[in-house]
Amino acid sequence: MKKLVLILALFSGIFSLKAQEEEKEQKQGWTKEGSISLLFNQSAFNEEWTGGGTSNLAGNLLLNYDFNYLKDDFTWDNKLLVDYGLTKQRSDEFARKTSDRLEFNSIAGKQMQESNWYYSLFLNFRTQITKGYKFGEDAETGQVTRTEYTNFLSPAYLQFGPGMMWKKSENFYINIAPATGRMVFVDKDFTSGPGYVDGDYFGVDADKAMRFELGASVSGYAKFDIIENVTMENLINLYSNYLEDPQNVDIDYTMNMKMKINDYLSTDLIFQAIYDDNAVKGFQIREVFGLGINYGF
Repeated sequence: MKKLVLILALFSGIFSLKAQEEEKEQKQGWTKEGSISLLFNQSAFNEEWTGGGTSNLAGNLLLNYDFNYLKDDFTWDNKLLVDYGLTKQRSDEFARKTSDRLEFNSIAGKQMQESNWYYSLFLNFRTQITKGYKFGEDAETGQVTRTEYTNFLSPAYLQFGPGMMWKKSENFYINIAPATGRMVFVDKDFTSGPGYVDGDYFGVDADKAMRFELGASVSGYAKFDIIENVTMENLINLYSNYLEDPQNVDIDYTMNMKMKINDYLSTDLIFQAIYDDNAVKGFQIREVFGLGINYGF
């Protein structure tokens, strides 16, 4: 499964490279662009429905904001991403999160002569917005239980480092950073409980609130039109920790396909695959598809 998702991510990158249009002359100074989308999914069944099913309602809020700077041979690209979703089934006592992501990416580059190569410096920060829970069932009452497992800034990831960037345009670049520092921040309450084993909570040791790693990072961004009114945006981040199990490469790949209906309506397909063996011994897969109400600014 790990190899399959990685191959799909790499294939998407190759496909996006082939699909790039000829680069247009870029505007000097600041350029800013953003969008807000609300995605809705809903199913309803009346009491006489015999085919099975549970009424449910789900919604996702998406914010995507870019603010980039270009001055001669210096470029600075910044992206803010917010993705938050909830779902509620009629039979459940609690609403559950379908997504929760707050991420900021920043990369500055100094062009090497008349080429697509740049000396670069990047920063990536990501966390979640609200509490996350593990759900279970009370053995005696049969009622659904929930236990807090994550929170805002627990975990939070901060990566930064120098490197080399190959950049075709604001919509397509790859950055290679062989000396990347990464810090994992958590709430100390989660690592201070009785019987806590070092590394159980996102790799952080007992009674600690931070874990430092040094490794190599490869990140890429590609946005292109598949056909008229259908746009695909791809983000991929790979990270290998030199200090511990460098063969276990962390993967974070996100694809967002927007199928425009008009200026205010679209259908959106979001796919995300994460591999981080300090969090879960396996792939985390998320897929969201729904009708979106959009506002661009």
